Order: sequence, then C-alpha cells, then structure tokens
Amino acid sequence: MLCGMQSHDGPLARLRRGHEELVLDLLRKHGRLSRGELGTHSRLSRTTLYDIVGGLLASGAVVASASAPDAAPRKRGRPVETLTLNPEAGQAIGIDFARRGVHVAAANVAHEIVGSASEPHAADLTWAERTDIAQRLVRSLTGGALQFGALSAIGVGVVGPLTDPGGEAAYSRDIDGLPELLHKRFGVPVLLDNNTRLAALAESVWGAAAGDEDVVYLRLSHGVGGGLVVGGSLHRGAYGLSGEFGHITVDTAGAPCECGGVGCLETVASVGAVLDSYRAAGGRADDIAALLAALDSGDPAARDVLRAAGSQVGTVLAAVCNAVGPGVIVIGGELAAAGAALTGPVEEALNAHILPLSRHRLDLRQATLGEVGGALGGIRLVLREFSVLSR
Repeated sequence: MLCGMQSHDGPLARLRRGHEELVLDLLRKHGRLSRGELGTHSRLSRTTLYDIVGGLLASGAVVASASAPDAAPRKRGRPVETLTLNPEAGQAIGIDFARRGVHVAAANVAHEIVGSASEPHAADLTWAERTDIAQRLVRSLTGGALQFGALSAIGVGVVGPLTDPGGEAAYSRDIDGLPELLHKRFGVPVLLDNNTRLAALAESVWGAAAGDEDVVYLRLSHGVGGGLVVGGSLHRGAYGLSGEFGHITVDTAGAPCECGGVGCLETVASVGAVLDSYRAAGGRADDIAALLAALDSGDPAARDVLRAAGSQVGTVLAAVCNAVGPGVIVIGGELAAAGAALTGPVEEALNAHILPLSRHRLDLRQATLGEVGGALGGIRLVLREFSVLSR
C-alpha cells in the first residue's frame, strides 16, 4: 500500500527496477566494481548497463571514482572508473507499529544499519500519539536531521491483514488515516505492509536467513502470522493477504478464532493459547517469562504444552513447505524463546510430513532480529522498491 507517490508499475518500469536492483545487489556483494566487471556479473547488454548505471549515478545511489586504491595502473588511456554504493546518498527509515510498542530503524543505501530504537506504550494509544513516538525515536537515531536524499520514502509495518489498494479484506485492523498522517509528518511517501511480512523480509537480508532467497517465516506471538520471501522478494499474494499461516485449520473441532474460523493454528500456538493450555494442565504462569521459568525448572506440564504446540506448528509448516519449496524456515516471536523445547517437536513434525526429497534440504532456524525486525523490513522495502526510482 502506497501513499503520497503515484505508482508507475508497468512492465518496463518493473524491468528497469529489476535491473537497478541487480546492479545494486552486485555492488553490495562485491564492493567496488568497474563497469566491465558489472557487465560480466550482471550479463546485461552494454547499452542497458550504461543506462542503468547512469540513472543510479544521477540519483546519488552510486558514486564513481577513477580507480580502486589497490588497482593495477592501466598501461594506456584513462584510469579504470569504478563504482560503489554511496552511503551518504540518504537514510532509509523503517517504522513498526506493533500492538503495544513502536520500533524504528535507520539504514543507508549500502544497507548499513545506522541504528534502531523501541518504546512500549498502552494498547489504546491513537495513531497520532503513536506517530509522535515514532517521530521522536527517528530523531534520536538521526540526530534530529533526517536526510532522505535519494531514499524519499519510509517503510511502515502494521498489525493484521492489509490489502492492496482497492482490495477488501474479510477482517482487518482499522488504519484509516495513518498513511496520510505519516506522509504529512515526514513529508515523503509511505510504503505500508503487514509487520510480520516485513520481519520475514528483514530476516532474509540481515537476520537468520541472510543471503537466502526462498524463506518461510513464522512468528509465534500474541497472534500467529508469517511471511514468504520468494526469489529474494516479498510475496504478498493477489490481494496482499499472504502469510496468514495462523489461520490454517489444525483442529476442525477446536476453539473459535477471532478470524471467524475454528481450530486455527493461532488457537493452539499463540502465546495466549499456550499459556491457557499450561494453566489447564495445572501450571501457574501469567506471561511467557513465567512459562519459560517453569520449563527451565523441569516442569513436565510446561514441556508437554510446548511439545503439543510445536507439533501443530511443524505440521502446518510442512504443508506450506510442500507447496512453496523454501530453503529456510525461520521461527520468531516470544514463543521461540523456548528454544529446543519448541523447535524439537516442530522439526519432528516437519520430518514426518514433508516430502522425503526435502528433508535434508531444509534448514530450521530461530529468528535473530527480535522486535526490530518489522522496522528493518520496512527499510528493505524502501531500498528495494523505491529508493532509486524517486528522482
């Protein structure tokens, strides 16, 4: 969802964006490269490459220098011109409006993270009050002088399903006016997406799945959701409703879910559901920290409820993996802090239900970015989709 910028997303625009991202990714991976080396790595035609590089130089995303400091001198003619990402081109900002907190992060064109910050808040704060917090946190990261430069957009994550413009979700969180409010406060276009999907994107760039292009991410928190990264890009689905793994049915006779269904994964594997199961088994825990403390003390009830939840999670993930064929599964959220007590049963269920050919080709990993993952995903959204297209 985009506010404040006209979207030009025809075939030629998408092709050019892909070429620009290819060149930027090569410079991130290899550092300083000549145009000839870029041509070898990218396999773009000479004409196309020079056009793309010219645009990147004009936008300030890339800078040129006469030669690399350690390059061998050319025997004749002009020195070889080399290209690098320009870390001074501007700052990309990501904001995650979680249920009870605001998380922000900042990075530059070279994907170097400038910093991150978080602040908890009451659940009933207005969007204006949450935006006040976001502005204050952003100023704390940038010294009060935000320099967008070529990166003239901010990426924002929100809780719950989020449709494409013109789409209609069966259930959705009310975010009316938020994109316009953010555009007014920051003065740049706003790229809006589900914060769990953005966390999936961030884990594939900076986190547990860094460098992997096909990733399934699952967050086990007060809600259960996820995201798909396919070919290095975030997959949103036809109406922007992909990644709702928490609403896959695991028990047709189970508890009602807030989505209107029955027996969804969220009804057995969210933080609240697991705590309810633990208390029903005779345990006493008001929050996930108390449950984990009971687990560390050897409480068999804590172990059993986590095993039951992990088994259901693994069964759902196996079905997802059989459908989309990822190379990596990343599990995040507060419940993931249970470690092997949860991931062990997840892996057992995966092995039991996934295609035999996939069993030794799939890595199960724990998320590493924590609560700032959604904000970092917002940054990646800006860097990938709009940073070099905003002239």
